[in-house]
Amino acid sequence: MTMLFRTFVSFFARLLAGAIFGIAVLSASVSSLRAAEDLSKEMILNDPAAPVAGNPSGDVTIVAFLDYNCPFCKKAAPDLERAVKTDGRVRLVYKDWPILTEASKYGARAALAAKYQGKYQEVHNALMAIPGRKITEDQMRKAIATSAVDIAQMEKDMKAHAAEIDAVLDRNPAQADGLGLQGTPVFLIGSFMVPAVLSYEEFQKVIAEARLKVAK
Repeated sequence: MTMLFRTFVSFFARLLAGAIFGIAVLSASVSSLRAAEDLSKEMILNDPAAPVAGNPSGDVTIVAFLDYNCPFCKKAAPDLERAVKTDGRVRLVYKDWPILTEASKYGARAALAAKYQGKYQEVHNALMAIPGRKITEDQMRKAIATSAVDIAQMEKDMKAHAAEIDAVLDRNPAQADGLGLQGTPVFLIGSFMVPAVLSYEEFQKVIAEARLKVAK
């Protein structure tokens, strides 16, 4: 890991220590109806409605804030999935944060709806594999159709579970705002915060450092 990158990660580790582990109040942009617990460390790491991949009992958790129209998210996605798979001891939490386009919101809702048939990862991968930016809803639907998801059931679940899906898509940006995030992608890796594209090797290095920090 380069000195510049190490300094960058170290800076956000200190920021994370003062943010993710200490959020207990509402920001001005959050509805007064929202419970403070939605912004807590527990909900950021263990929201029961958030899709989880990798090892559910892993000793390092990665929380990934992503948008399906973010080209940098798409660039990092294969390396993130590979790093989680090859490590075998990483728990990955997805935070759909559709901030770029209206179509991004459709993609997030579709992926979260697919979770009800156990196909979130398939839809997530299909959407992340679409090249370019400003991807339309129609392009997203066509990509989803190539995945192993029952589209008719997914669309039914989008309607039947609209309230739950909307609640997740309200919590995620509130958590992002509370953490001071400026855009996608952002990866919380253990106690490190990295708002940047990482390569497979860089993911491995930060995961290793996060594991060492816990062991100390």
